[in-house]
Amino acid sequence: MVKLTLVGRVKDGLPLAQEARYLTNETTTSHNLSSNYKQQAEFLVHEISRGALPLSSMTVRVDHHSFNYLVVNGICFITLCDSSYPRKLAFHYLHDLQKEFEKFDNALIHKIIKPYSFIKFGSVIANIRKQYIDTRTQANLSKLNANRRRELDVVTENMSDIIERKRNSEILQTPAANNTSRTSSPRLEAIALIWTPIAIIIVVALILLWASIIFTDDYLISTL
Repeated sequence: MVKLTLVGRVKDGLPLAQEARYLTNETTTSHNLSSNYKQQAEFLVHEISRGALPLSSMTVRVDHHSFNYLVVNGICFITLCDSSYPRKLAFHYLHDLQKEFEKFDNALIHKIIKPYSFIKFGSVIANIRKQYIDTRTQANLSKLNANRRRELDVVTENMSDIIERKRNSEILQTPAANNTSRTSSPRLEAIALIWTPIAIIIVVALILLWASIIFTDDYLISTL
């Protein structure tokens, strides 16, 4: 079953539209699940935008579900399905979304600045999604049987591996910043070691000079 659908812009990772449905009963647990998977979908779009994931298509396994995404003309179409849902049918669904998306003005799409503000496409997603709820309809069976022997050339990876790779890249970037600060610290220490004694000597000399002037003036006044 198709449970979540999100459309995002690759150049900046901005989510444009969504249509999410999980359980028929809106309990606290189902709401938390919905928010969690939605955040993971947004994370994947962001990773695609920064070039960490393929700019074509991919299947990402998470729990007992799979994210499937398709990138066309700088737009990412991503859906979350049960792990038992036919992947071939999921990509048919994404291709149908992509065809409908092309009917909208591309210039208008790239002017969007607020997340999920392309509300009009949300209803389009809902209408197409209804066609893919039942995998046993004649239309869906025909799609599954067409080119049956042909395997989908789609990379598959676990969400945990993607998250781990993201963390490792962040760890590698952190020492680089620390090394910059460490290389600058010895230079500052060397400058301090050279100039601090000189500054102290100058201050002491000025104090002694000031004191000698004061004492000389007092002596001259007392002798008058």
